[in-house]
Amino acid sequence: MLTAKWNGAVIAQSENTQIVEGNHYFPRADVNHGYLKASDTATHCPWKGNASYYSLEVDGKTNIDAAWYYAAPSKRAMHVKDHIAFWNGVEVTEG
Repeated sequence: MLTAKWNGAVIAQSENTQIVEGNHYFPRADVNHGYLKASDTATHCPWKGNASYYSLEVDGKTNIDAAWYYAAPSKRAMHVKDHIAFWNGVEVTEG
């Protein structure tokens, strides 16, 4: 079981992550959406497509753009559709 935590809160837990470029993508169903706040940030990956972002809000603190996802990934990245990845201080650990 992999766990994504930030600011003492469990943001996601799953036994079914997808690993891409060293990042664990958690199934959307295994993410606590109460901590996610939509962001206007968007980026483009040449092989995965356009990424959208969420900021995390936990106990009055905000981690801007700490989560990202591909709503319409390219054919090569379809395995991360409906998955969310984390960075910027979010700890992903096993156990």
